Amino acid sequence: MCGIIGVASNKSVVPDIYNGLIMLQHRGQDAAGMVTFDKRLHIKKENGLVTDVIKPEDAIAFPGKVGIGHVRYRTAGGLDQSSAQPFLATYPFGLALIHNGNLTNYNKLREVVVNKYHRYLNSNSDSELILGVLSHELTQFSTSNLSPKEIFQAVAKTMPQLQGAYSIICLIANHGLLAFRDPYAIRPLIYGVRENESGPEYMVASESVALESVGFKVVNDIQPGEAIFIDLNNKLHTSQCVEPKAKKPCIFEFVYLARPESMIDDISVYKTRLRMGEKLAKQIIESGIEIDSVMPVPDTSRPAAQALADKLDKPYREGLIKNRYIGRTFIMPGQDEREKSVRQKLNTVNIEFRNKNILLVDDSIVRGTTSRKIIDMVRAAGAKKVYIASAAPPIINPDVYGVDIPTRKELIAYNRSIEEIAHEIGADGLFYQTVEDLIDAASSGTEKTNEFSTGCFDFGYATPEVTEDLLAQVQLDYENRDKDIEENPHN
Repeated sequence: MCGIIGVASNKSVVPDIYNGLIMLQHRGQDAAGMVTFDKRLHIKKENGLVTDVIKPEDAIAFPGKVGIGHVRYRTAGGLDQSSAQPFLATYPFGLALIHNGNLTNYNKLREVVVNKYHRYLNSNSDSELILGVLSHELTQFSTSNLSPKEIFQAVAKTMPQLQGAYSIICLIANHGLLAFRDPYAIRPLIYGVRENESGPEYMVASESVALESVGFKVVNDIQPGEAIFIDLNNKLHTSQCVEPKAKKPCIFEFVYLARPESMIDDISVYKTRLRMGEKLAKQIIESGIEIDSVMPVPDTSRPAAQALADKLDKPYREGLIKNRYIGRTFIMPGQDEREKSVRQKLNTVNIEFRNKNILLVDDSIVRGTTSRKIIDMVRAAGAKKVYIASAAPPIINPDVYGVDIPTRKELIAYNRSIEEIAHEIGADGLFYQTVEDLIDAASSGTEKTNEFSTGCFDFGYATPEVTEDLLAQVQLDYENRDKDIEENPHN
Protein backbone atom coordinates (compact mmCIF):
# COMPACT_ATOMS: atom_id res chain seq x y z
CA MET A 1 0.00 0.00 0.00
CA CYS A 2 1.35 3.40 -1.04
CA GLY A 3 -0.16 6.69 -2.10
CA ILE A 4 0.52 8.07 -5.59
CA ILE A 5 -0.41 11.28 -7.33
CA GLY A 6 0.25 12.90 -10.71
CA VAL A 7 -0.65 16.44 -11.80
CA ALA A 8 -0.73 18.13 -15.20
CA SER A 9 -1.39 21.81 -14.54
CA ASN A 10 -1.21 25.28 -16.04
CA LYS A 11 1.00 26.50 -13.20
CA SER A 12 3.49 25.13 -10.69
CA VAL A 13 2.38 21.67 -9.57
CA VAL A 14 4.22 21.57 -6.22
CA PRO A 15 1.33 22.99 -4.14
CA ASP A 16 -1.13 20.47 -5.60
CA ILE A 17 1.30 17.59 -5.15
CA TYR A 18 1.99 18.61 -1.55
CA ASN A 19 -1.66 19.06 -0.60
CA GLY A 20 -2.70 15.89 -2.40
CA LEU A 21 0.00 13.83 -0.67
CA ILE A 22 -1.09 15.20 2.70
CA MET A 23 -4.51 13.68 2.00
CA LEU A 24 -2.80 10.37 1.14
CA GLN A 25 -0.40 10.31 4.11
CA HIS A 26 -2.41 7.49 5.71
CA ARG A 27 -1.28 5.23 2.87
CA GLY A 28 2.42 5.44 3.77
CA GLN A 29 4.65 6.98 6.41
CA ASP A 30 8.09 5.58 5.59
CA ALA A 31 9.11 8.04 2.86
CA ALA A 32 7.82 10.75 0.54
CA GLY A 33 9.01 12.10 -2.77
CA MET A 34 8.18 14.02 -5.91
CA VAL A 35 9.45 14.79 -9.40
CA THR A 36 8.55 17.85 -11.45
CA PHE A 37 9.46 18.65 -15.04
CA ASP A 38 10.08 21.84 -16.96
CA LYS A 39 13.22 21.56 -19.10
CA ARG A 40 14.57 18.72 -16.97
CA LEU A 41 13.44 16.37 -14.22
CA HIS A 42 13.70 17.75 -10.68
CA ILE A 43 13.57 15.09 -7.94
CA LYS A 44 13.30 15.16 -4.17
CA LYS A 45 12.73 12.09 -2.00
CA GLU A 46 13.60 11.26 1.58
CA ASN A 47 12.49 9.05 4.43
CA GLY A 48 9.82 10.73 6.54
CA LEU A 49 6.38 12.29 6.30
CA VAL A 50 5.26 14.66 3.55
CA THR A 51 5.74 17.68 5.83
CA ASP A 52 9.30 16.55 6.56
CA VAL A 53 10.26 16.12 2.92
CA ILE A 54 8.44 18.80 0.91
CA LYS A 55 8.96 22.36 2.13
CA PRO A 56 7.29 25.68 1.14
CA GLU A 57 10.43 26.83 -0.66
CA ASP A 58 10.22 23.79 -2.94
CA ALA A 59 7.44 25.51 -4.88
CA ILE A 60 10.19 27.74 -6.30
CA ALA A 61 13.08 25.26 -6.26
CA PHE A 62 11.11 22.64 -8.19
CA PRO A 63 9.62 24.33 -11.27
CA GLY A 64 7.29 22.62 -13.67
CA LYS A 65 3.66 22.32 -14.70
CA VAL A 66 3.67 18.54 -14.61
CA GLY A 67 4.79 16.31 -11.75
CA ILE A 68 4.24 13.20 -9.64
CA GLY A 69 4.35 12.46 -5.92
CA HIS A 70 4.53 9.39 -3.68
CA VAL A 71 4.16 8.35 -0.05
CA ARG A 72 5.77 5.02 0.75
CA TYR A 73 4.68 2.11 2.89
CA ARG A 74 7.31 -0.60 2.86
CA THR A 75 6.28 -4.01 1.52
CA ALA A 76 9.22 -4.66 -0.80
CA GLY A 77 12.70 -3.24 -0.53
CA GLY A 78 14.42 -1.95 2.58
CA LEU A 79 14.09 1.12 4.73
CA ASP A 80 16.98 2.96 3.15
CA GLN A 81 16.39 5.93 0.91
CA SER A 82 17.24 3.96 -2.26
CA SER A 83 13.76 2.41 -2.12
CA ALA A 84 11.97 5.74 -1.76
CA GLN A 85 10.04 6.81 -4.84
CA PRO A 86 9.88 8.18 -7.54
CA PHE A 87 12.42 6.11 -9.48
CA LEU A 88 14.25 7.69 -12.41
CA ALA A 89 15.56 6.36 -15.71
CA THR A 90 17.50 8.63 -18.04
CA TYR A 91 16.89 6.52 -21.14
CA PRO A 92 14.80 6.81 -23.18
CA PHE A 93 13.51 10.38 -22.93
CA GLY A 94 13.85 10.57 -19.12
CA LEU A 95 11.28 8.71 -17.03
CA ALA A 96 10.06 9.10 -13.45
CA LEU A 97 7.79 6.36 -12.12
CA ILE A 98 5.73 5.73 -8.97
CA HIS A 99 3.86 2.55 -8.08
CA ASN A 100 1.21 1.35 -5.65
CA GLY A 101 0.91 -2.41 -5.34
CA ASN A 102 3.15 -5.46 -5.31
CA LEU A 103 4.41 -7.76 -8.05
CA THR A 104 4.17 -11.50 -7.50
CA ASN A 105 6.76 -12.43 -10.15
CA TYR A 106 9.56 -10.27 -8.71
CA ASN A 107 12.35 -12.87 -8.85
CA LYS A 108 11.72 -13.96 -12.45
CA LEU A 109 11.18 -10.41 -13.66
CA ARG A 110 14.38 -9.23 -12.03
CA GLU A 111 16.31 -11.82 -14.06
CA VAL A 112 14.71 -10.51 -17.25
CA VAL A 113 15.32 -6.84 -16.48
CA VAL A 114 18.96 -7.35 -15.49
CA ASN A 115 20.11 -10.05 -17.88
CA LYS A 116 17.92 -9.49 -20.96
CA TYR A 117 17.11 -5.77 -20.86
CA HIS A 118 20.50 -4.89 -19.30
CA ARG A 119 19.06 -2.43 -16.81
CA TYR A 120 21.00 -1.48 -13.71
CA LEU A 121 18.93 -1.72 -10.52
CA ASN A 122 19.75 0.40 -7.51
CA SER A 123 17.24 -1.12 -5.07
CA ASN A 124 15.24 -4.22 -4.23
CA SER A 125 11.98 -2.47 -5.10
CA ASP A 126 9.59 -4.04 -7.59
CA SER A 127 8.69 -0.50 -8.66
CA GLU A 128 12.15 -0.09 -10.15
CA LEU A 129 11.59 -3.33 -12.07
CA ILE A 130 8.43 -1.91 -13.62
CA LEU A 131 10.40 1.16 -14.68
CA GLY A 132 12.99 -1.15 -16.26
CA VAL A 133 10.36 -2.99 -18.28
CA LEU A 134 8.53 0.15 -19.41
CA SER A 135 11.73 1.95 -20.39
CA HIS A 136 12.79 -1.09 -22.42
CA GLU A 137 9.50 -1.16 -24.30
CA LEU A 138 9.70 2.56 -25.02
CA THR A 139 13.14 2.10 -26.62
CA GLN A 140 11.49 0.02 -29.35
CA PHE A 141 10.29 3.27 -30.92
CA SER A 142 13.03 5.11 -32.78
CA THR A 143 11.29 8.47 -32.88
CA SER A 144 12.35 11.20 -30.47
CA ASN A 145 8.78 12.42 -30.24
CA LEU A 146 6.48 9.64 -29.10
CA SER A 147 2.83 9.74 -30.04
CA PRO A 148 0.14 8.74 -27.50
CA LYS A 149 -0.48 5.65 -29.66
CA GLU A 150 3.14 4.56 -29.33
CA ILE A 151 3.12 5.17 -25.59
CA PHE A 152 0.03 3.00 -25.25
CA GLN A 153 1.68 0.31 -27.38
CA ALA A 154 4.61 0.28 -24.94
CA VAL A 155 2.19 -0.08 -22.02
CA ALA A 156 0.39 -2.92 -23.84
CA LYS A 157 3.74 -4.76 -24.07
CA THR A 158 4.67 -3.95 -20.48
CA MET A 159 1.52 -5.19 -18.76
CA PRO A 160 1.76 -8.90 -19.76
CA GLN A 161 5.22 -9.04 -18.21
CA LEU A 162 3.90 -7.93 -14.82
CA GLN A 163 2.03 -10.17 -12.41
CA GLY A 164 0.27 -9.02 -9.28
CA ALA A 165 -1.08 -5.60 -8.39
CA TYR A 166 0.08 -2.33 -9.91
CA SER A 167 -1.29 1.15 -10.23
CA ILE A 168 1.33 3.24 -12.04
CA ILE A 169 1.95 6.91 -12.76
CA CYS A 170 4.89 7.80 -14.98
CA LEU A 171 6.23 11.19 -16.06
CA ILE A 172 7.83 11.06 -19.52
CA ALA A 173 10.13 14.02 -20.07
CA ASN A 174 9.07 16.29 -22.95
CA HIS A 175 5.91 14.23 -23.45
CA GLY A 176 3.54 14.21 -20.47
CA LEU A 177 1.92 12.12 -17.77
CA LEU A 178 1.08 8.42 -18.14
CA ALA A 179 -1.05 6.30 -15.76
CA PHE A 180 -2.22 2.70 -15.97
CA ARG A 181 -3.77 -0.01 -13.82
CA ASP A 182 -3.41 -3.79 -13.79
CA PRO A 183 -6.00 -5.97 -15.61
CA TYR A 184 -7.71 -6.85 -12.31
CA ALA A 185 -7.78 -3.28 -10.92
CA ILE A 186 -6.54 -4.52 -7.55
CA ARG A 187 -5.15 -1.22 -6.28
CA PRO A 188 -7.14 2.00 -6.70
CA LEU A 189 -6.41 4.71 -9.28
CA ILE A 190 -8.74 7.57 -10.17
CA TYR A 191 -8.45 10.77 -12.19
CA GLY A 192 -10.18 14.12 -12.29
CA VAL A 193 -10.22 17.47 -14.05
CA ARG A 194 -10.12 21.10 -12.92
CA GLU A 195 -11.35 23.67 -15.42
CA ASN A 196 -10.07 27.23 -15.41
CA GLU A 197 -9.50 30.12 -17.81
CA SER A 198 -6.19 28.66 -18.99
CA GLY A 199 -7.80 25.35 -19.91
CA PRO A 200 -8.25 21.98 -18.23
CA GLU A 201 -5.86 20.57 -15.63
CA TYR A 202 -5.72 16.90 -14.62
CA MET A 203 -4.85 14.92 -11.53
CA VAL A 204 -4.44 11.16 -11.07
CA ALA A 205 -4.36 9.75 -7.54
CA SER A 206 -4.85 6.69 -5.38
CA GLU A 207 -8.04 8.05 -3.82
CA SER A 208 -10.71 10.55 -4.78
CA VAL A 209 -10.18 12.50 -1.55
CA ALA A 210 -6.81 13.73 -2.89
CA LEU A 211 -8.46 15.11 -6.03
CA GLU A 212 -11.34 16.79 -4.28
CA SER A 213 -9.12 18.39 -1.63
CA VAL A 214 -7.47 20.61 -4.28
CA GLY A 215 -10.52 21.32 -6.40
CA PHE A 216 -10.46 18.58 -9.04
CA LYS A 217 -13.74 16.99 -10.11
CA VAL A 218 -13.68 13.22 -10.42
CA VAL A 219 -13.94 11.97 -14.01
CA ASN A 220 -13.56 8.22 -13.55
CA ASP A 221 -11.61 5.37 -12.03
CA ILE A 222 -8.96 4.01 -14.38
CA GLN A 223 -10.40 0.68 -15.46
CA PRO A 224 -8.70 -2.75 -15.45
CA GLY A 225 -5.98 -2.80 -18.11
CA GLU A 226 -6.66 0.83 -19.09
CA ALA A 227 -4.10 3.61 -19.51
CA ILE A 228 -4.49 7.36 -19.75
CA PHE A 229 -1.97 9.86 -21.07
CA ILE A 230 -2.03 13.64 -20.59
CA ASP A 231 0.25 15.44 -23.03
CA LEU A 232 2.07 18.70 -22.34
CA ASN A 233 -0.86 20.62 -23.83
CA ASN A 234 -3.06 19.01 -21.15
CA LYS A 235 -4.99 16.98 -23.68
CA LEU A 236 -6.33 13.69 -22.30
CA HIS A 237 -5.87 10.44 -24.25
CA THR A 238 -7.22 7.05 -23.13
CA SER A 239 -6.68 3.48 -24.30
CA GLN A 240 -7.71 -0.03 -23.26
CA CYS A 241 -4.16 -1.39 -23.51
CA VAL A 242 -4.89 -5.01 -22.55
CA GLU A 243 -8.06 -7.02 -22.20
CA PRO A 244 -9.44 -6.70 -18.66
CA LYS A 245 -9.26 -10.02 -16.81
CA ALA A 246 -11.82 -9.08 -14.17
CA LYS A 247 -12.52 -6.18 -11.86
CA LYS A 248 -11.47 -7.34 -8.40
CA PRO A 249 -10.31 -4.45 -6.22
CA CYS A 250 -8.70 -5.34 -2.91
CA ILE A 251 -11.48 -5.44 -0.34
CA PHE A 252 -9.05 -4.44 2.41
CA GLU A 253 -9.13 -0.93 0.93
CA PHE A 254 -12.70 -0.66 2.23
CA VAL A 255 -11.95 -2.33 5.55
CA TYR A 256 -8.92 -0.30 6.57
CA LEU A 257 -6.63 1.25 3.98
CA ALA A 258 -8.67 4.04 2.36
CA ARG A 259 -10.02 7.20 3.92
CA PRO A 260 -13.76 7.12 4.62
CA GLU A 261 -14.42 10.14 2.36
CA SER A 262 -13.06 8.34 -0.67
CA MET A 263 -14.93 6.68 -3.51
CA ILE A 264 -13.17 3.65 -4.97
CA ASP A 265 -14.54 2.01 -8.11
CA ASP A 266 -17.89 3.76 -7.61
CA ILE A 267 -18.16 2.53 -4.00
CA SER A 268 -18.33 4.79 -0.95
CA VAL A 269 -15.79 3.68 1.64
CA TYR A 270 -17.85 5.31 4.41
CA LYS A 271 -21.12 3.68 3.40
CA THR A 272 -19.40 0.31 3.10
CA ARG A 273 -18.12 0.59 6.67
CA LEU A 274 -21.58 1.52 7.91
CA ARG A 275 -22.98 -1.60 6.27
CA MET A 276 -20.22 -3.69 7.87
CA GLY A 277 -21.48 -2.61 11.28
CA GLU A 278 -25.09 -3.28 10.42
CA LYS A 279 -24.26 -6.81 9.30
CA LEU A 280 -22.22 -7.52 12.44
CA ALA A 281 -25.23 -6.59 14.57
CA LYS A 282 -27.01 -9.78 13.56
CA GLN A 283 -24.37 -11.91 15.26
CA ILE A 284 -24.36 -9.82 18.44
CA ILE A 285 -28.14 -10.01 18.75
CA GLU A 286 -28.16 -13.77 18.20
CA SER A 287 -25.45 -14.30 20.85
CA GLY A 288 -27.65 -12.84 23.60
CA ILE A 289 -24.75 -11.10 25.36
CA GLU A 290 -25.46 -8.10 27.58
CA ILE A 291 -23.76 -4.89 26.46
CA ASP A 292 -23.71 -1.50 28.15
CA SER A 293 -22.02 0.43 25.32
CA VAL A 294 -20.34 0.08 21.94
CA MET A 295 -16.92 1.64 21.39
CA PRO A 296 -14.69 1.91 18.32
CA VAL A 297 -10.98 1.27 18.29
CA PRO A 298 -10.15 4.56 16.56
CA ASP A 299 -10.18 5.66 13.87
CA THR A 300 -11.12 3.40 10.97
CA SER A 301 -13.78 1.42 12.79
CA ARG A 302 -15.92 4.42 13.80
CA PRO A 303 -18.57 4.09 11.05
CA ALA A 304 -18.99 0.36 11.70
CA ALA A 305 -19.24 0.93 15.47
CA GLN A 306 -21.83 3.69 15.03
CA ALA A 307 -24.00 1.57 12.75
CA LEU A 308 -23.65 -1.43 15.07
CA ALA A 309 -24.68 0.62 18.10
CA ASP A 310 -27.71 1.96 16.23
CA LYS A 311 -28.82 -1.55 15.27
CA LEU A 312 -28.39 -2.79 18.85
CA ASP A 313 -30.04 0.33 20.28
CA LYS A 314 -27.09 0.69 22.65
CA PRO A 315 -25.06 3.82 23.53
CA TYR A 316 -22.12 4.63 21.27
CA ARG A 317 -19.21 5.92 23.34
CA GLU A 318 -15.65 7.09 22.67
CA GLY A 319 -13.73 5.42 25.48
CA LEU A 320 -10.41 5.08 23.66
CA ILE A 321 -8.73 8.36 22.76
CA LYS A 322 -6.11 8.38 20.04
CA ASN A 323 -2.91 10.39 20.12
CA ARG A 324 -2.99 11.86 16.62
CA TYR A 325 0.78 12.32 16.55
CA ILE A 326 1.42 8.58 16.46
CA GLY A 327 1.33 6.78 13.11
CA ARG A 328 -0.96 3.90 12.18
CA THR A 329 0.32 0.88 14.12
CA PHE A 330 -0.67 -1.63 11.44
CA ILE A 331 1.68 -0.08 8.90
CA MET A 332 4.61 0.47 11.23
CA PRO A 333 7.77 -1.32 10.06
CA GLY A 334 8.24 -4.18 12.50
CA GLN A 335 6.46 -5.93 15.32
CA ASP A 336 8.52 -4.26 18.05
CA GLU A 337 7.49 -0.83 16.77
CA ARG A 338 3.82 -1.85 16.68
CA GLU A 339 3.84 -3.17 20.24
CA LYS A 340 5.70 -0.16 21.62
CA SER A 341 3.34 2.30 19.95
CA VAL A 342 0.01 0.94 21.25
CA ARG A 343 0.35 2.49 24.72
CA GLN A 344 1.57 5.74 23.21
CA LYS A 345 -1.25 5.74 20.69
CA LEU A 346 -4.32 5.13 22.88
CA ASN A 347 -5.54 6.23 26.28
CA THR A 348 -8.74 5.30 28.12
CA VAL A 349 -11.58 7.47 29.41
CA ASN A 350 -11.84 5.40 32.59
CA ILE A 351 -15.32 6.53 33.59
CA GLU A 352 -16.75 4.96 30.44
CA PHE A 353 -15.46 1.51 31.43
CA ARG A 354 -16.04 1.15 35.15
CA ASN A 355 -18.29 -1.82 35.96
CA LYS A 356 -19.58 -2.01 32.39
CA ASN A 357 -19.81 -4.67 29.70
CA ILE A 358 -18.09 -3.17 26.65
CA LEU A 359 -18.28 -4.18 23.00
CA LEU A 360 -15.16 -2.96 21.21
CA VAL A 361 -15.34 -2.69 17.41
CA ASP A 362 -12.15 -2.88 15.35
CA ASP A 363 -11.74 -2.83 11.58
CA SER A 364 -9.73 -6.07 11.62
CA ILE A 365 -7.52 -8.30 13.75
CA VAL A 366 -4.24 -9.17 12.07
CA ARG A 367 -1.52 -10.23 14.47
CA GLY A 368 -3.57 -9.75 17.63
CA THR A 369 -0.92 -7.53 19.22
CA THR A 370 -3.02 -4.38 19.34
CA SER A 371 -6.20 -6.20 20.36
CA ARG A 372 -4.51 -7.92 23.28
CA LYS A 373 -3.00 -4.72 24.63
CA ILE A 374 -6.22 -2.72 24.18
CA ILE A 375 -8.26 -5.34 26.02
CA ASP A 376 -5.71 -5.24 28.87
CA MET A 377 -6.08 -1.45 28.99
CA VAL A 378 -9.87 -1.65 29.03
CA ARG A 379 -9.87 -4.17 31.86
CA ALA A 380 -7.41 -2.01 33.81
CA ALA A 381 -9.84 0.89 33.35
CA GLY A 382 -12.50 -1.11 35.19
CA ALA A 383 -14.57 -2.96 32.56
CA LYS A 384 -16.45 -6.03 33.81
CA LYS A 385 -16.54 -7.84 30.48
CA VAL A 386 -14.84 -7.02 27.20
CA TYR A 387 -16.20 -8.30 23.91
CA ILE A 388 -14.68 -7.48 20.55
CA ALA A 389 -16.18 -7.43 17.05
CA SER A 390 -14.08 -7.35 13.89
CA ALA A 391 -15.54 -5.64 10.84
CA ALA A 392 -13.37 -7.97 8.73
CA PRO A 393 -13.38 -11.78 8.63
CA PRO A 394 -10.52 -13.80 10.17
CA ILE A 395 -7.28 -13.09 8.31
CA ILE A 396 -5.71 -16.48 7.59
CA ASN A 397 -3.54 -15.89 4.52
CA PRO A 398 -0.87 -13.39 3.49
CA ASP A 399 -1.68 -10.45 1.25
CA VAL A 400 0.63 -10.53 -1.77
CA TYR A 401 -0.61 -7.34 -3.42
CA GLY A 402 0.92 -4.66 -1.24
CA VAL A 403 -0.39 -4.95 2.32
CA ASP A 404 2.03 -6.00 5.06
CA ILE A 405 0.28 -9.28 5.96
CA PRO A 406 3.22 -11.40 4.88
CA THR A 407 3.27 -14.81 6.59
CA ARG A 408 0.68 -17.11 8.10
CA LYS A 409 2.68 -17.75 11.24
CA GLU A 410 2.18 -14.09 12.23
CA LEU A 411 -1.60 -14.21 11.77
CA ILE A 412 -3.47 -14.89 14.98
CA ALA A 413 -6.45 -16.43 13.16
CA TYR A 414 -4.41 -18.97 11.24
CA ASN A 415 -5.18 -22.51 12.47
CA ARG A 416 -7.10 -21.19 15.49
CA SER A 417 -10.80 -21.34 16.27
CA ILE A 418 -12.67 -18.18 17.23
CA GLU A 419 -12.74 -19.40 20.84
CA GLU A 420 -8.97 -19.90 20.79
CA ILE A 421 -8.41 -16.45 19.35
CA ALA A 422 -10.65 -14.88 21.99
CA HIS A 423 -8.64 -16.63 24.70
CA GLU A 424 -5.36 -15.55 23.11
CA ILE A 425 -6.31 -11.85 23.09
CA GLY A 426 -8.12 -12.00 26.45
CA ALA A 427 -11.65 -11.24 25.23
CA ASP A 428 -14.85 -12.55 26.86
CA GLY A 429 -16.29 -13.01 23.38
CA LEU A 430 -15.24 -12.46 19.78
CA PHE A 431 -17.31 -11.84 16.66
CA TYR A 432 -16.06 -11.79 13.08
CA GLN A 433 -17.66 -10.52 9.89
CA THR A 434 -18.33 -13.22 7.32
CA VAL A 435 -16.72 -12.97 3.88
CA GLU A 436 -20.16 -13.03 2.25
CA ASP A 437 -21.40 -10.13 4.38
CA LEU A 438 -18.23 -8.14 3.75
CA ILE A 439 -18.57 -8.53 -0.01
CA ASP A 440 -22.23 -7.57 0.18
CA ALA A 441 -21.40 -4.52 2.30
CA ALA A 442 -19.07 -3.27 -0.43
CA SER A 443 -20.92 -4.32 -3.56
CA SER A 444 -24.44 -3.26 -2.57
CA GLY A 445 -23.50 0.39 -3.12
CA THR A 446 -22.91 0.01 -6.86
CA GLU A 447 -23.75 -2.05 -9.92
CA LYS A 448 -20.26 -1.59 -11.40
CA THR A 449 -18.23 -3.69 -8.95
CA ASN A 450 -19.40 -6.98 -7.44
CA GLU A 451 -16.18 -9.02 -7.21
CA PHE A 452 -13.22 -8.40 -4.95
CA SER A 453 -9.79 -9.73 -4.10
CA THR A 454 -10.37 -11.52 -0.78
CA GLY A 455 -7.33 -13.78 -0.63
CA CYS A 456 -6.29 -12.98 2.94
CA PHE A 457 -9.70 -14.24 4.14
CA ASP A 458 -10.52 -17.22 1.90
CA PHE A 459 -7.73 -17.66 -0.70
CA GLY A 460 -9.84 -15.71 -3.19
CA TYR A 461 -6.81 -13.97 -4.72
CA ALA A 462 -7.49 -11.92 -7.82
CA THR A 463 -4.66 -13.32 -9.93
CA PRO A 464 -4.22 -17.01 -10.88
CA GLU A 465 -0.48 -17.27 -10.21
CA VAL A 466 -1.02 -17.09 -6.43
CA THR A 467 -0.66 -20.69 -5.27
CA GLU A 468 0.54 -22.41 -2.11
CA ASP A 469 3.99 -22.66 -3.70
CA LEU A 470 4.09 -18.91 -4.30
CA LEU A 471 2.99 -18.22 -0.71
CA ALA A 472 5.78 -20.46 0.54
CA GLN A 473 8.25 -18.41 -1.50
CA VAL A 474 6.75 -15.18 -0.16
CA GLN A 475 7.27 -16.45 3.39
CA LEU A 476 10.87 -17.38 2.64
CA ASP A 477 11.56 -13.99 1.03
CA TYR A 478 10.00 -12.21 4.00
CA GLU A 479 12.07 -14.17 6.50
CA ASN A 480 15.23 -13.38 4.52
CA ARG A 481 14.24 -9.71 4.39
CA ASP A 482 13.74 -9.60 8.16
CA LYS A 483 17.10 -11.28 8.67
CA ASP A 484 18.77 -8.76 6.37
CA ILE A 485 17.15 -5.82 8.18
CA GLU A 486 18.24 -7.23 11.53
CA GLU A 487 21.83 -7.62 10.33
CA ASN A 488 21.84 -4.36 8.32
CA PRO A 489 19.33 -2.04 10.02
CA HIS A 490 20.01 0.90 7.66
CA ASN A 491 19.36 -1.11 4.47
